[in-house]
Amino acid sequence: MQFAIGRSYAGVSVHQYHVVETGDIVYTKSPLKANPFGIIRLNKGKAGIVSTLYAVYNVKEKNAYGPFLDYYFSLDANTNRYLRPLVKKGAKNDMKINNAYVLHDRIFAPTISEQTRIASFFKVLDKKITELKQKKILLEQYKKGIMQKLFSQELRFKDENGKEFPKWEKKRLREIFKIKSEKYNPAKETYSVKCIELEHLATGTGKLLGYVEGSNLNSIKNKFANGDVLFGKLRPYLKKFLKPNFDGVCSSEIWVLTGLTVSNDFLYWLIQTDAFIEIANKSSGSKMPRADWSLISSQSFEYPKQDEQAKIANILSVIDEKINRIQSQIEITELYKKGLLQNMFC
Repeated sequence: MQFAIGRSYAGVSVHQYHVVETGDIVYTKSPLKANPFGIIRLNKGKAGIVSTLYAVYNVKEKNAYGPFLDYYFSLDANTNRYLRPLVKKGAKNDMKINNAYVLHDRIFAPTISEQTRIASFFKVLDKKITELKQKKILLEQYKKGIMQKLFSQELRFKDENGKEFPKWEKKRLREIFKIKSEKYNPAKETYSVKCIELEHLATGTGKLLGYVEGSNLNSIKNKFANGDVLFGKLRPYLKKFLKPNFDGVCSSEIWVLTGLTVSNDFLYWLIQTDAFIEIANKSSGSKMPRADWSLISSQSFEYPKQDEQAKIANILSVIDEKINRIQSQIEITELYKKGLLQNMFC
C-alpha cells in the first residue's frame, strides 16, 4: 500500500487535530457493522481538520493514484481483508493500531496509467448516479410543491367540458374515511397469510420493505384487503403508509383505512399531506407520539368531489411513477458498479 506519511500525517497539528488536504487518504478508526476495523477513504472535498480518531496520509503519486485507491477500498471486503491482520481491538471495541502501522501491508495494483483509466471509468458511473439522484430530488420537491398547491386548492382542475369543479366540502374526518376493525386471530385461523409490521413500511415513500408470511403469528392482527390504505399510527411524523396490492394482516400499530366520501386512491394522498400529519402528531403528547383516532376523527378536513379526486390522485401517481423509475435506474446503476468493482478488485 504505497502511501507516504510525512508532514506528521499530512499536516501541521492544530490543537491535536490533523490537517486533511484534498486528495489525502483518511483512515477512520471507528468500527461499523460492515467495517469492524474502520474505513479507508479518499478526501474528495475541501481541505479541513480531523480529530485523532482519524489517520491521514498523502498518496505517493509515483506509485498510486488516489481515486483508484478510493474505489479499491470502497468494497467492504477489500477494506476488511486489508485491516483485519493489522488492527487489534481494545476492551471497548476501540482500534489498537499505530498510524504508521496501517501502511505495513500491501495491495496489488496495476500501473499508474491503468489505475487512472480504471478510476476514470468509475467516475463516469458515479457522475451518472449523482445526476439520477439529483433528478430524483428535484422530482420529489416538485411533487411536494404540487401536493401543497392541490390540497390548499391553489391549483384546481376543470372537468371535461372546461367547467370549474364544485367547491370542496368540509366534513369531520370520521365522515371522510374510517378505520376497518376486522381481526385475524392466529388461534382460530391457521391459513398462511402475509403480515406487515411497522418496520416493513418505508419512511415517507409508500414503499413496502418486506413482510412475514406464515400461519403461526403470535398475536391477533388487523386484516386488510387489496386497495385498503395503511397508516402507521406510532410516531406519525415518520409518514409510514402503504396501499397494498394484496390481502393480508398488519400490526396493531398500523391503521387499516378505507374511504367513505373519498376514494382510497385519493385517501392515500390525503394522509400524506402536511395538514393531516400535523393533526395526527397532535393526537398524543407523549415522548412516543401515537395517533389517536378519537381525537383525529373529530377534526374537519376539506375534500373535492369524486371526479376531481380522481384527477388529483392520477397526477400525483404519475409523478410517483417517474420517481420510482428513477430510483430503479439508480439501484440498477449502483448494482452494475458494485458488480464491476467486485470483478475487478476481488
